[in-house]
Formats: sequence, structure tokens, C-alpha cells
Amino acid sequence: MISFEDVSFTHDGAQSAILRDVDLTIPEGDLTLVIGRTGSGKSTFLNLINGLVPHFTGGTLRGRVTVAGMDTRTHPPRDLAGSVGTVGQSPRAGFTTDTVEDELAYTMESLGFAPDVMRRRVEETLDLLGLTTLRRRSLDTLSGGEQQRVAIGSALTAGPSVLVLDEPTSALDPAAAEEVLAAVHRLVHDLAITVVMAEHRLERVIEFADHVVRLDGPLRLEEPAQAMRGHGLQPPVVRLGHALGWDPVPLSVRSARRLAQDLRHSQPTAPARRPAGKQVADVMSATVRFGQITALADVGVRLNRGQITALMGRNGAGKSTLISLLTGSRRPQIGQARVGGTDPADLQGRQLLERIAYVPQDPTDLFYTDTVAQECADADADTGFPPGSAWNRLTALVETVDPRTHPRDLSAGQQLALALAIQLSAATDLILLDEPTRGLDYPGKAVFGQWLQDLADAGSSVLVATHDVELVAVIADRVIVLADGEVVTDTDVRSALTSSPTFAPQIHKVLAPLPVLTVEEACLL
Repeated sequence: MISFEDVSFTHDGAQSAILRDVDLTIPEGDLTLVIGRTGSGKSTFLNLINGLVPHFTGGTLRGRVTVAGMDTRTHPPRDLAGSVGTVGQSPRAGFTTDTVEDELAYTMESLGFAPDVMRRRVEETLDLLGLTTLRRRSLDTLSGGEQQRVAIGSALTAGPSVLVLDEPTSALDPAAAEEVLAAVHRLVHDLAITVVMAEHRLERVIEFADHVVRLDGPLRLEEPAQAMRGHGLQPPVVRLGHALGWDPVPLSVRSARRLAQDLRHSQPTAPARRPAGKQVADVMSATVRFGQITALADVGVRLNRGQITALMGRNGAGKSTLISLLTGSRRPQIGQARVGGTDPADLQGRQLLERIAYVPQDPTDLFYTDTVAQECADADADTGFPPGSAWNRLTALVETVDPRTHPRDLSAGQQLALALAIQLSAATDLILLDEPTRGLDYPGKAVFGQWLQDLADAGSSVLVATHDVELVAVIADRVIVLADGEVVTDTDVRSALTSSPTFAPQIHKVLAPLPVLTVEEACLL
């Protein structure tokens, strides 16, 4: 179905190939998972399949990629569109219409399908992906999981035999991610569509994969269990299996739970998390409305020095809106926000830099120069840190970054890493992070988590809006959960994660009812 024959690819201006000597065949009806460190070339690998590389990206392609018998070098993406459907990292960025029904029809309209065929396929896709009740909804009103399913549906209506997915669950809450993966599983097993997926959150997807392609070694098709050996890209349940010597190593919670029966009779010692310090910020009875939509309803939150607070909830729950009150970019219609006793909207210049550090969902909003090196140099100049400090923080998160690259030409994970490196330089009073682990691999997240713990130990109050329950299990002291703009949970991390099937990390699911959250805690049993 998909064949790479001695393929190497080098981006324009790069000193070395990002992919080298790739020789493999992905069979029909396979779910192949592509894994690798942040910036290792996962998106490039996917775009070799749909023809965007090299037709739109430029660069030097050697060797041959064929999809359904078509050579991608001689067939541009339009020729491949009937055989290869693509869904990028941000489905909303790819939408071109206003409603679900129109978006599902758009690809077929572009390819010149007959109206009767378009109508039939739209109906079939609505049923296939469970979108029937949403058919006339505006795309802007959909949740993240619904948007992702619409994006997949839009790619499917043209009848492709191959579906390429670039981190389809990275921006989704756990429930929405399950919806999307259930839809993908059905496409593979009921329709024999070949799916090639890049994903960092392997705890969500590894058990569904038929094969894995690792970009950190000899590129070949591997069985999932074999592909999980000998590197740092292992989800918690796999790391637990390796640590305890289980053979075969489990890939799913169900398999691990069967192996952990004796462990569940142990007496755990729950390490203490940081206690709350002096109050740093306060949101008081805040209500925010966007037209007829209430984003926050009478929300009150206090943030304390020396503590990491995870802000959780489904897509659209109001997390980003709450953060916007604390950054001062928005004032509530009712209520108020204070950072150090001051309205954050009134903070400017050096006073703002000393009080608040902020990394938004779109890190490119923070970039102002033409090269990665200059962004790092400017950050050091602004903070007074020695030259090279920001660059060292960046390379601690991601292995390979060309300092001459324009920041907007980096991969999504590299852009996020750069934003974190230039913003998390010192212990400001308040650190606000909105989905800060999208595109980061496990080693990068481990470094990032240690940064946050060091900053909290130095006295910062850290608020992390995230869907990454595994990160929360490791670093957080406290969890606030929003639902429909209201606070429904505000408690310590262990109570929050062990009382919720939605937000429970893998290790707790394996060892429940023991209140154990992480691999490290499990190994102490």
C-alpha cells in the first residue's frame, strides 16, 4: 500500500538529512504509529506520504515513495488526494467552511465529485463517525474532539485508502481523545483503511497500533512490544513493566492490571506534595461572557506561592479564559482578578516581567525575530542571564534545533520548547502555561516538569492548563477542574486523580484502589 524505497530527505538549507535510508512497506489496513523525539522528522515522514514533501516544502528527496501505486515525486498532492486523506495537528486551522455538513463536502467539491455522490458520502460519513446530530452546527461551536472527528470525516469523504494523522489527540481532553481513537479503530478494522499516525502521547495509542516506525534508529516496521524497548519514548505502563521485569511487557492497562494483582495488596507510602504558601493571585467571583455564551460563571480561584496547580477540564470548559484574566489580557464583566494585589491588566514593562510569565497555546505569538538564536539571545538580554542560558534550556528540551532556523519554521513541538525556554528563565511570582506539553516527547516533558518543580521550590506559583494527566500525576500539588465555566473540583492532586476515571493516570488504573499515581511510586511498593 505504502512503500519507501531507499528514501532520504533534506530540508533546504539544512546541513544533514532529517530522514535517511528509509526502506519499508506499510501493508493495507494497518495502523502504523510513527514515534520519535520532538523535531525528529515525524511530520516530514507523514508528508512524504501525502506529497506535501517535497511539492510544497521544497528540499531534496532521494529514493522513491509510492502510495497505491503512485510515485509521490511525479504525482502532486492533488493527484494523491483521492487516495490519501490528511488531518494536521490543528484541525481548526484546516477548516475552510462554516458548518459540519459543508466541511464534509468541501474536499469532494474541490475534486469535482457529482452532487448525488457527494450527498450520499456526506450521509455515510455522518453515520460512520457519529456526527449526525452535529450536521448543521457551526464549526466554531464544536468541542475539540468533535472538531477532530469532523476533520477526519472531511478527509474520508473523498474515499481515500490511506489516512495520515499528525498528533490527532495532542490537544484533546481524555474523553475526546477516546472518541477520536474509537473512530480511527473502526476505520482500520471495519473499512481496512490504512492509517499512519504520529503521536507523542503513546499511553493513549500504543495498544491500538499494528506496527511502529521509530525515527531514532534504523527505520523499519516493528511490532509494538519490540518497538517499546531501549529508548525513552515509553508510556508509563510500559516503563512499569520494564521496571518490574514483566515479560512480555504490557502495552495496555488491562494487561498490566492482570500482572499487578499481588502489588495491589501492598501498603503504599504516598509522598507528600508541596503545601500552599502565601497567596500570589486571586480571581474573585469572575464571570466572562462571549455574546450568549458564558465562558466563566462566578469563578473564584486563589493561587499560592511555591505550589504547582493543574487546571483541567474538557475542551471548552473555560481554562484559557481563566488564564486570560490572570495575564491581564481580558477583564471579567463581573468580578475581578489580582496578581500581588494589582489588576494584571495594569501591569507593564519590567513590573509585568517580574510578576508574570506566560506561554499561550500558540507559542508563535511570542516570537519576534528571524532566528532561533536571536530569540534566545534577546531572552537572555531581557532577563539579565548569561549569554547562552536560553539556548541551553532549549536544547535540554529538544535534541536537535538549528539556531539559524526561523522560529515559525520549527516543528510544533520545537516551537513550544523555544517558547518555554525564553519564558521560564526565572522564578516570577506567577507562571501561566496553556497546554505546554503539546508536541513534547517524554524526555522533554521530564525536563520541563523538573523546571516547574524547581521554579515552585524557588517561590513561584505555577498554573498549568493541561489535558496531560500523566504530567499532572508527576508534578502537580493541586488540581482545579472546570466544567461549563464553573469550578467543580479544587483539591490535592492525589484526591483529584484517584477519584476520577476520566483523569486517572495509567499507573493508578493499573493499581487501583491503591492511591498510586506514578511509576516511581509504584516501584516503592
